[in-house]
Amino acid sequence: MKISQLTSKYFVTGQITRDDLGFIAEQGFKSIVNNRPDYESADQPESDELAAAAADLGMEYVYVPVVSGRITEKNVSDFKLACDNLQGPVLLFCRSGARSTMLWQLSTNG
Repeated sequence: MKISQLTSKYFVTGQITRDDLGFIAEQGFKSIVNNRPDYESADQPESDELAAAAADLGMEYVYVPVVSGRITEKNVSDFKLACDNLQGPVLLFCRSGARSTMLWQLSTNG
């Protein structure tokens, strides 16, 4: 798993699995934001499954799904609202990390 740092609070990665959550918790992440809609591909875990596993590990989990290539102003405002109150460090993820990075950039520049 490759995790890239955006700021001292925000980090980004590609799709995570339930098995990744222990490692993520060990790295000190307090919050996770999922920007990938459920069922975007057959091989991804459902958000509810990840949320439950993250909660078991003491991490907050937020689901802000955004369709790839179709980021709207509402998506950006929902993302910003969700992230503003999260305890850091925060790990953002989507399929590759690009969508989450773009959302973060738009939420800080808008």
